[in-house]
Amino acid sequence: MPADAPTEPATDRQTEIMLIRHAPALTEGRMAGRRNVAADCSDALAFAALRGAVGAADHLRISPARRCVQTAAVLWPELTPMQDPRLWEQDFGAWEGVPFAELPDLGVLSGAALAAHRPPQGESFLDLCARLTPALLAAGSLGGRVVIVAHAGVIRAALGLALGVPALGLAFQIAPLSLTTIVALPGGVFSIEGVNRMRR
Repeated sequence: MPADAPTEPATDRQTEIMLIRHAPALTEGRMAGRRNVAADCSDALAFAALRGAVGAADHLRISPARRCVQTAAVLWPELTPMQDPRLWEQDFGAWEGVPFAELPDLGVLSGAALAAHRPPQGESFLDLCARLTPALLAAGSLGGRVVIVAHAGVIRAALGLALGVPALGLAFQIAPLSLTTIVALPGGVFSIEGVNRMRR
């Protein structure tokens, strides 16, 4: 059954936005970003715990990335999620597919400078925040429980937007198959309920 309906009018109901990072990506030690790599979905206990923590979803939206599609399919095989390209991970341009050990050393950068840094042919974290903002506001207008399966960068961007300073999102660690919850209140205001919750 579909997990989402066509675009609905804005509502005054409180919206709980539950952001899930996909299962561990099979990157082979290389920058993934926009590469459409698969996910390791073998940890049945972690998936069961996460599904139990989230409960029923009124709306399910996901990044079109293969690793997010696979993660959502294991969590809710009975649902057909809405894919939103605005939920893709940051585009690292020329760094895509480069081994982590060979990525350039940027030296010491402030949080603001790091957020503004744009890899060659790619996008900065601030670019990602700008891309995500309309999607997050749209999710916040739905009411009920909105579940989003996406990437670490997307979840960090959502946290930065909730804090009112996008660059602050880079300070958060976001683990695979973790749950971060943001409450959307009327007027486009967001409150952070929990970050990086996962099965121990």
